[in-house]
Amino acid sequence: MENKKVGVVVLIVGIILLVIFLIVIRSLNQEIKALGCYQDPSCKKVETSLSFVHFAFGGFGFLFALGFYLLFFSRGEEAIVKRLEDDTHKKLQEDTFSILSKGLDSFEKKALDVIRQEEGITQSTLRLRVDMSKAKLSQVLTGLEKKGLIRREQKQKTLALYLKEKL
Repeated sequence: MENKKVGVVVLIVGIILLVIFLIVIRSLNQEIKALGCYQDPSCKKVETSLSFVHFAFGGFGFLFALGFYLLFFSRGEEAIVKRLEDDTHKKLQEDTFSILSKGLDSFEKKALDVIRQEEGITQSTLRLRVDMSKAKLSQVLTGLEKKGLIRREQKQKTLALYLKEKL
């Protein structure tokens, strides 16, 4: 949010300065017409002033570009902090799963990993993914359910599998 406020301030300052310089250019152009400055040496002051004004327009372009960037395109600190929190949370979940899986046998690891990747997977689809018999998968899932890692919910003619906690 802070960047948007700064962007608005920069745009407002840029607009005010632009109006001032347009007024200065107009008065210089009137002075040029009044003096008839084309090859007159007394017109050096006017030419120098006009050169300065042209450089000022480059500065205005920068101010406007900076203002629009800060107002519309800049991602604030909140977005960066949110991304860092999400990354930290994901890493924590990965570490938790890694530690937890050390206490499981290979069948339980395989089944739990697939359930973790695809929440709500049906028991019949899981059986195909982990390549286990119905009896073995049922035994593995019962063991995981007793350990409090998964829960089963009725889904049509089969059971859907969910993790009890996000891992």
